[in-house]
Amino acid sequence: MAWDPKNFRKPPVSKLRQDLTQTQFEVTQNCGTEAPFLNEYVNNKEQGIYVDRVSGEPLFCSKDKYDSGSGWPSFYKPLESQNLVTKVDNSHGMQRVEVRSKYGDSHLGHLFDDGPGPTGERYCMNSSSLRFIPLKDLEKEGYGEFLKLFTV
Repeated sequence: MAWDPKNFRKPPVSKLRQDLTQTQFEVTQNCGTEAPFLNEYVNNKEQGIYVDRVSGEPLFCSKDKYDSGSGWPSFYKPLESQNLVTKVDNSHGMQRVEVRSKYGDSHLGHLFDDGPGPTGERYCMNSSSLRFIPLKDLEKEGYGEFLKLFTV
């Protein structure tokens, strides 16, 4: 069954605390940031898609991931831009653009304008906010519609 926003209801905080690691909870629910270079997906080179860890909504494709040198997984464009919400973040004495998932309302990371072409954007995401679905599991996990991205 494909992911459908009409079928998603965000779990209560008590359930999220139970299902997520402390770091995943802190990052997704409290706008935390995981350690650079020591996170799950910064060096992931496998083909597949990245979804919101809380909701499962599709966010990024491995084909759009690149090594930004920042220490976090970076993408130059979203897979499903309608699943992302941006807002101004004035924390830590600077102005940035926060990226959140639309349906899960998870803090994902930040958007910068120093990425590569063709967009010039860098979606700098926390691995803790993401779940990776390998290419071989897309159909089984309900994301078969994205198989076409990997055919030649």
